[in-house]
Amino acid sequence: MNIKTMATSGIIAALYVAVSMLVAPFAFGAFQFRISEMFNHLIVFNKKYFFGIVIGVFITNLFSTLGLYDLTFGVGHSIITLSISILIGKFVKNKLWHMILNTILFTFTMFIIAIELHLAFNIELYFDFDIANPFYYTWYTVALGEFVVMAVGIPLMLALNKRLKFKELI
Repeated sequence: MNIKTMATSGIIAALYVAVSMLVAPFAFGAFQFRISEMFNHLIVFNKKYFFGIVIGVFITNLFSTLGLYDLTFGVGHSIITLSISILIGKFVKNKLWHMILNTILFTFTMFIIAIELHLAFNIELYFDFDIANPFYYTWYTVALGEFVVMAVGIPLMLALNKRLKFKELI
């Protein structure tokens, strides 16, 4: 990893943490609107952003009241989902479509965070298909927040890319 990549990764991590802390009451728990999640779209422009995003998630989750749960599941969720997005990028070259798929992917994989919350709060975890199942409700609430942030992030990140040229920054 060259110096430019390390420096850019550090800046992305710092921005992720700073933006998360701005909305800290809404960045953790069953109802999340972690605005910094829109940085996940950076992976569409260059896979080297992976490290900055993951480090940002790790540092942000150090501030979580869920401790090791958030460090394990939150960081794991980011690593898994960003890796799948990188794989998708090998087949989907259009940035807008990749970001739309990225939004759907991150929204769907929020089941990992729903599992985390159920384990952390000692809520019985069962996967039957009853709509009243608290797991599905938790998945719905965290996925909804993720979807809104990622969907709003698409036009914002596309506009920023026109000005900043994300592919060339790292």
